[in-house]
Amino acid sequence: MLSILLTLLLSKYALGHEVWFSETFPNESIENWVQSTYNAEKQGEFKVEAGKSPVDPIEDLGLKTTQDARFYGIARKISEPFSNRGKTMVLQFTVKFDKTVSCGGAYIKLLGSDIDPKKFHGESPYKIMFGPDICGMATKKVHVIFNYKGKNHLIKKEIPCKDDLKTHLYTLIVNPNNKYEVLVDNAKVEEGSLEDDWDMLPPKKIDDPNDKKPDDWVDEQFIDDPDDKKPDNWDQPKTIPDMDAKKPDDWDDAMDGEWERPQKDNPEYKGEWTPRRIDNPKYKGEWKPVQIDNPEYKHDPELYVLNDIGYVGFDLWQVDSGSIFDNILITDSPDFAKEEGERLWRKRYDAEVAKEQSSAKDDKEEAEETKERKELPDDAKASDEPSGDHDEL
Repeated sequence: MLSILLTLLLSKYALGHEVWFSETFPNESIENWVQSTYNAEKQGEFKVEAGKSPVDPIEDLGLKTTQDARFYGIARKISEPFSNRGKTMVLQFTVKFDKTVSCGGAYIKLLGSDIDPKKFHGESPYKIMFGPDICGMATKKVHVIFNYKGKNHLIKKEIPCKDDLKTHLYTLIVNPNNKYEVLVDNAKVEEGSLEDDWDMLPPKKIDDPNDKKPDDWVDEQFIDDPDDKKPDNWDQPKTIPDMDAKKPDDWDDAMDGEWERPQKDNPEYKGEWTPRRIDNPKYKGEWKPVQIDNPEYKHDPELYVLNDIGYVGFDLWQVDSGSIFDNILITDSPDFAKEEGERLWRKRYDAEVAKEQSSAKDDKEEAEETKERKELPDDAKASDEPSGDHDEL
């Protein structure tokens, strides 16, 4: 009993760092997770599996989507609902695509404690949505969405995600000074402020509705050059008679009418003349009303605060299944999260890279051997054929 209590204590306060949630899928059990039955006939099934080509069949176990063209919903309760008020919060997880993804989400959601996980679906309210989303060539990005006062707000920046078949680590850090960082594979890819990079608050400044453009304001940047004159020989017809055309021998003026030469493009034709354009000396630039303080704006020092976080969940639509989620961590320590990322993700990623390079090397050597064999003369190819004894008839 003492060892169990100690383990629980360490899981929550790891070396002085609070860990609100941790899941590494140490075995194939999925009993702590509740799969949604919402719209059941279109729901795909999650299983705890290691994928098609694991580096380690145990350590690579993760929550895997198993059916193509399905919605997915699953959630796990956090033992003690929490708030990040006054603290840094780090949300981190790994995802590996078991096959190439043409379209599918791979993001995690933090949910309130009042949700019914069996009814969890795309319209269910959430606190944060974070992670990669891929659909065709147009969408390959990391979503970072905050719910603020009941409305979901998307980040205004584009953060690219990974779309290969290796395991990748995604980390979101939210600080109590309303600053944030996004890391991919333990490397910072974006940072900024919640106020600047989301439209959670009204703008600080707005156009003065009482400011009017002066009547003498000149908007036209370019004008016709008054000194530019059309050349005397400019106007020429667009087409002219083809002087090389001959009247057909069988043309009968009485029957066919008077023969006329066909028209052809006039090489002297220059089109409609327009004077050249010059800078307008009276141009004042684009007029904009003056900016004034927005009476609707009010600074909120607690944009970062998320209260009553009670569940971790995945709500997805996937054309291509095979996404494996693992190493989910919510903590108040960026350093601890980075250490865990290196411990749990790095060795797997490095092994996958080495395996990929080895496979590519083998493929290259095989291709070179095939090419060399094709270039051999026929008699040399025959001598390379395997010989064998044949029974006489």
